[in-house]
Amino acid sequence: MLCDECKQKPATVHFAKIVDGNKEETHLCEACAQAKSQVGFVVEPCFSINQLLAGLVYHDTPAPRTRREEKEGPCPNCGLTYGEFARLGRLGCDVCYTHFDARLEPLIKRIHAAGTHTGKVPRKASTGVLLRREMDRLREELTTAVSREEYEKAASIRDRLKELEGRREDRGDGDE
Repeated sequence: MLCDECKQKPATVHFAKIVDGNKEETHLCEACAQAKSQVGFVVEPCFSINQLLAGLVYHDTPAPRTRREEKEGPCPNCGLTYGEFARLGRLGCDVCYTHFDARLEPLIKRIHAAGTHTGKVPRKASTGVLLRREMDRLREELTTAVSREEYEKAASIRDRLKELEGRREDRGDGDE
């Protein structure tokens, strides 16, 4: 797609403006977008996922709480501090995930809308994977119902689990 302004270079910046339900799109090359930025558009040519993540870290709080950071200390494996993570937008090593767990969990939930990453399911394997996920979810629900002494609900969940286990055995998807 070519730039809507100069009609010569490929469009790399795309603007969408919606007014009263009418969508108006503008596609510009970087040079034309920079020229338009003087008229009110702000263009950041090298925007990375790390910058996005760093921006999300302090979405609610503008600066790190130094006392908390001092108490928490740097990662024992790589030496990265939470402040450095917030500035860089990436962790230093796998140990950082457990070291900064209390502070990362709300951030991950805000990004993924859940505390667990489930990923995508390949089309060919989707039925078996989705069935396993549903069974895992039901097992957790069953444990919660029993702990709350909601035995009728637990019995219903147990029956549903047995039904799904039967369907899984019929398909030949035994535990691996």
